[in-house]
Parts: sequence; C-alpha cells; structure tokens
Amino acid sequence: MTITHQVLYLISALGAFNGFVLSLYLLLNKKRRSIPAIFLSILLLTISIRISNSVLAYFNPQLPNYNMQLGWSACFLIGPALYFFLKASLDNVTQVPVGWKKHWAILGGVLLAGNAVAQFLNFPVFCNVVTASIIYAQWAGYMVASGLLLKPAIQTLFSNAGSLQAADKFRLLVLGGNTIILLAYQVAMGGFFKGMCMGGAISFSFFLYLTILFYLQSANMANILHTTETPQPDKPEKKKIPENDANTYVEKLATLIQQKQLYKDPNLKLNDVARGINISSHLLSQLLNDNLGKSFNTYINEYRIEEACKLIENSHHLTFEAIGYEVGFNSKSTFYTAFKKVKDTTPALFKESIEKTVHK
Repeated sequence: MTITHQVLYLISALGAFNGFVLSLYLLLNKKRRSIPAIFLSILLLTISIRISNSVLAYFNPQLPNYNMQLGWSACFLIGPALYFFLKASLDNVTQVPVGWKKHWAILGGVLLAGNAVAQFLNFPVFCNVVTASIIYAQWAGYMVASGLLLKPAIQTLFSNAGSLQAADKFRLLVLGGNTIILLAYQVAMGGFFKGMCMGGAISFSFFLYLTILFYLQSANMANILHTTETPQPDKPEKKKIPENDANTYVEKLATLIQQKQLYKDPNLKLNDVARGINISSHLLSQLLNDNLGKSFNTYINEYRIEEACKLIENSHHLTFEAIGYEVGFNSKSTFYTAFKKVKDTTPALFKESIEKTVHK
C-alpha cells in the first residue's frame, strides 16, 4: 500500500469512525434527543456503514458477501433518513406521525425481502448490476424530494445568501454533502472512474468535519434539532406554618435560647431545642427554614455572634479565640467564619470600630 493509499484509508476510516461516534451521541444523549436528532443519527449511521464498507472493499476486494449486503442495506436507508431528518427539522416534529411509521415499516419489509432474494441469486452480479441501480435510483429520488423541501432555502442561497438562517445553512450543508457522496458513488458505478468510490468516502469525511466546524462556530444545534432541554416542572411551594402559630413558636424558641443560653453549648442539636418548646424536630426545622428562612445552625450562630459582640465590647482581657469558645463555637475558624457571615466584618475590625466610636 502506497503512502497515498494509506492517507486515503486514514481519512476515510476516521470519517466513518467519527460518523459512528456522532450518531451514537445524538441517539443516546437524552438532553439532545428529538425526532430530528434521531433521523440525523440514522443518516450518519447508515452513511458511516456504507463508507466503512466502501473503504474495506476498495482495499480488500475479496470481502465476504454478507459484508457487501450490510453496506447495501445501509445505503438503502440513507435517502429516507435524509428526507425525514429535513422534514422533521423543518416542521418541528415532536412525535413520529403514523404515516411515517408505515413508510419505514415498508422500507424495512423491502430491505428484508431484498436481502432474502440476494441469498438465492448470484450475489456479485445481482449486487453490482441490479441492487446498485435500484438503490442509487431510490437514493436519488429521496434527494430530489429533499431538495424540494429546501426549495425556499435554495432560492435564498442564490438570491440573498447573507439572509440565510443558521438552521437553513446547516440543512443545505447536509443536503449538499449527501449530493456529492451520491454523485461520487454513481460515477464509480458507471465505470468512469472506480476510484470515485473512495471519493464518496473522502467526501463524507470532508463534509462531516465541515458540518461539525459549522456547528461549533456559528450554529445553535439545539435550535436546528429542536432539542431544547425539557424544563423541569416547578416544585410546589412548601406550605408554611400559619403565621399565628409560627409567631407563638418563634417567641417560645427565642425565650428558651436566651434564658437558658443554649447557644453556648457547642454540641447543641435541633432535637434538644425542639423538645424544649414541645414540638417535633421536623416542625422546628420547617419553622426555621420556611418561616424564618434560615437553617438551625445559622439561627443559633446569630445568638452566639451577638453575645460575642458584647464580650468584645466589654471584656477586653479575653482574646478573640477565647470569646469564640465562650459563646459556643468549637474552633477559632468556625467562629471567624460565622462572625464574617453575620456581621460582614472580622472580630478585629469590629473591635476597631467600637474603639473609634468610644474615642470620638
């Protein structure tokens, strides 16, 4: 194999491989999955199979018959996949119509029947003469139908290309790429230049990379494939404790915390406080989170910081660390973090502000 052949093989094989990967991504990605995305995935998959088969046949003409059948079977579905991708994308189809399902059921039946017939005939002759002619004619028919779907975009392309939307550009790129690939295969089948079979493979690789580049630079794939992420339903608003009951509980809670100075206990738990005011821990948590809008730790830390501020102002002999332990924090770092969160300043700066106020 010459260097030229090696390069052709590498480019074609990479194109087919990337086509497989992109096809699986569109098919398996739940956030990106939509009817247009599914048909585009089928299109990429079928072309990738056909291209892989062409590359293998070019470098190894003695391929088994079943490999050739797989390639022709994939080729039979390229045209329909292209047409239905464009149709689904243009019409923003969100559910496959019954008529489409029947259409694909017929295609599947014809495909199965054709493969069964091929088993009983002289496969190489049947494949090269009859099958190829039928499949390329069918592919061309779907290409024409696809072109009619994009007729307005094609007219705009030649009259005022600058006004084309990104989605239309993408669809035209897909149609154009398929047209080049089909022409390459038809030229090769006509015997004018057998190397054009590889031309189809090279074309696919080129247009695949061009399409990816187009998407990355200028197109919003979510708009083209209509794959906007389904919004999650809003969670129902939590039912707050009635205001009168909540006010009663808050009063009891504040009285308990202040009179018994429970906040000074570094191991204070929600359950301990709930028992102190004769309510369940669940109800106390709901009261704090839904009615007061704060967590249990935040609520207790506010009391601790208020007490710490009094000590900073009046107990000059105590260090900040000692004050933190005195008011219920179990470490210097948690004291400083809570102080900053509640007072939006540090203990040192708070002390400085007090001293400046006193000396005025």
